[in-house]
Amino acid sequence: MPRFASLPEPTELLDVFRRFPRGVTQLLEYHDAMLRGPSPLSPGERELIAAYVSGLNKCHYCHDTHLEVAREFNIDTELAEQLLRDPDHAGIDHRLRPILDYVRKLTLTPARMVDADAHRVFDAGWDEAALHDAVIVCALFNFMNRVVEGMGVKPNPDMLIPREIALSDHTYTALKGLLDPG
Repeated sequence: MPRFASLPEPTELLDVFRRFPRGVTQLLEYHDAMLRGPSPLSPGERELIAAYVSGLNKCHYCHDTHLEVAREFNIDTELAEQLLRDPDHAGIDHRLRPILDYVRKLTLTPARMVDADAHRVFDAGWDEAALHDAVIVCALFNFMNRVVEGMGVKPNPDMLIPREIALSDHTYTALKGLLDPG
């Protein structure tokens, strides 16, 4: 039995969006702005952050989905998996490492953030816009992980959404066309 009786079993994220449509269009537009809009971080790096945060939260649905999309943007997904298993020894680019360390700490122990965490990002050559975008993607996926887990969404290997997002027009708002069940 699904967590919400009005949702099918298994529950997919699109089922939740169809059943509870308030704010979905704006949420998809925000995903586009933060994951595809202009940024010092590439779309692949932002998808990697989304997958990493989701992995830290053990949200398999979001982790697997965004890891697949990151792969479509030429991110080495084995490195992403190593990052979860052993963050100190994963072969992540030295410039990206402080950003990933920042979002890890922000996800796992947000009240322990200090100015020195930000300075490590800046010392690696990133600007405030890059750190802002990393923080927003981190926050967005902490939010999405709770939506997915709270609503009982389960991974469905038959769904082609990651590939569609990555390859169609590279936007999340492209999903709006899948929301109409008719």
